[in-house]
Amino acid sequence: MFIDRAIIEVRSGKGGDGAISFLREKNVPMGGPAGGNGGRGASIYLRASKAVNTLFNFRHSKTFIGKEGEKGGNKNQYGRYAEDVIVDVPIGTVVYIEKEKIFLGDLNEDGKMLLVAKGGRGGRGNSCFKSPTNRVPKIAENGEPGERKRLILELKLLADVGLVGFPSVGKSTLLSVVSAAKPEIADYPFTTIVPNLGVVSVKDGSTFVMADLPGLIEGAHQGKGLGLQFLRHIERCRVIVHMIDMSETGRDPYADYVTINKELAEYGFALTKRPQIIVASKMDEDGAEDKLAKLKTQIDEEIIPISSLTDENIDKLLYKCSELLKTTPAFPLFDANEEELDHKVYTLEEEEPFFNITRQNAHTWIIGGEKMLRFYQMTNVSTDEGVMILMSKIRSLRIDDALENLGAKDGDTVVLGDFEFEYFR
Repeated sequence: MFIDRAIIEVRSGKGGDGAISFLREKNVPMGGPAGGNGGRGASIYLRASKAVNTLFNFRHSKTFIGKEGEKGGNKNQYGRYAEDVIVDVPIGTVVYIEKEKIFLGDLNEDGKMLLVAKGGRGGRGNSCFKSPTNRVPKIAENGEPGERKRLILELKLLADVGLVGFPSVGKSTLLSVVSAAKPEIADYPFTTIVPNLGVVSVKDGSTFVMADLPGLIEGAHQGKGLGLQFLRHIERCRVIVHMIDMSETGRDPYADYVTINKELAEYGFALTKRPQIIVASKMDEDGAEDKLAKLKTQIDEEIIPISSLTDENIDKLLYKCSELLKTTPAFPLFDANEEELDHKVYTLEEEEPFFNITRQNAHTWIIGGEKMLRFYQMTNVSTDEGVMILMSKIRSLRIDDALENLGAKDGDTVVLGDFEFEYFR
């Protein structure tokens, strides 16, 4: 089964906690702190692999969880790093963050890897906190929490030439003639419901990959018919072969030509900037010559008439494709100059604040903010020194002043994660 879109969840591993330990050996008087650092948690990577063809496996395996790093030990022993998790995906997979639809990467080469969730760093042991003013530190850091993300995986096939056109214009038949591909062929619309790829060998020795893509209809860029399922696969094609049916179907070839080009333009991704070869198909049918003659008066571009049944002009079409591919560069899916790139550049003024405060009720205040919560999660508050470090951080950030400005009263409860304390001016 060909699956070209999936949603997965990745959770990298938490870093190992640092240790609180003191060296006690017979011949080492006043050994001092000897707590080791924790190990790094497992990161999650996606890797492009030619051994995988579709995203079918992700219909069932949707969550990938990295292991936690090992805790630090005594005698300054560092915790072991957790082994990273590598998930193989098909070549041509594009990755987005689901909620914000932010582009993360394009896995368009075999072996290319993308870090999608970074493992948390290990917490520092108490030996790292030794100083001239604190020779016996009784504090260690907790490991940094891992990342948790929901990702969209979209497979966009790596084809050089894409065949486009209304349903039943002869795309599958042409692909079966010029390559070893065996697409389903029948005399009813939407016979092709998934893309088919074939390697085409031209008589001049050149080769390229051709894609037979599901037929378009009006409104395809909005998802009608098989529109969006088809259009994502043409994004990588460098050359487009636009096939127009010349048989007695009752359709207007020129109207079909205009409609398809409109759909390509509406979809975006610079599809209209790519070289397009116009092909009049099924020229072996009765009345095809008359239809072609009329179409030539309506379109001021070269039209190649072909017949997959009699092989008419098939070689001419393949040579044309080969010539254009030699001079046409690859079109990036995301370019800083294109509107499709979804990114944000942060300036100093826009940088996310370290903390924020919200009022839960008349006498309860919540301290939030990603940076503040991460600092708290890495602070070991099971010791008096850990609590002192946390409260010192709160004072240095002037959180007490912010609470006073918001109207906090003596005795109000302040909540930070799962830690609570009373507010006093």
